[in-house]
Amino acid sequence: MDQRFDRRLDKSHRRHTLRALAGAGLGLALPAWVLAQKAKPAATPVEVWTAPGCGCCHDWIDHLKASGFVVTSHDGGNDQMRARLGLAQRYASCHTALIGGYAVEGHVPASDIRRLLANKPTAIGLAVPAMPIGSPGMDGPEYKGRKDPYDVLLVADDGSAKVWQSYR
Repeated sequence: MDQRFDRRLDKSHRRHTLRALAGAGLGLALPAWVLAQKAKPAATPVEVWTAPGCGCCHDWIDHLKASGFVVTSHDGGNDQMRARLGLAQRYASCHTALIGGYAVEGHVPASDIRRLLANKPTAIGLAVPAMPIGSPGMDGPEYKGRKDPYDVLLVADDGSAKVWQSYR
């Protein structure tokens, strides 16, 4: 055999070997990438009805978005939606949301909503009645760091409620 032919064969063999190794590396990397994509939690859709023109409602919506929720909001209609979802007026706040089949009323922290969706209790949903300062959406610079104590309530199907989480 000609020496030049041997060198070409060696180069060709080397290229083939490198391509095979690169492909094998990709084969190992691809499943890790696929697993990483599956490990990301799917964005949770939220539909929110706000009090018309309410700024703190939109601040709460921003809190949800920052926590990975995908929000569709409606300016107005929260009183009607609260009633439709079966939440009594005593649990009222300035906005009402529907998340994963649950009603969420008021300035409920995203972490409590995530816990609700993970635990799936039999309930209407969660509520933070009124508008406590320091809760998500009621925690802007205009409140100068003030944090009032409040409870997140789990509202049962019969309308009763128990404390889901306390913030003191």
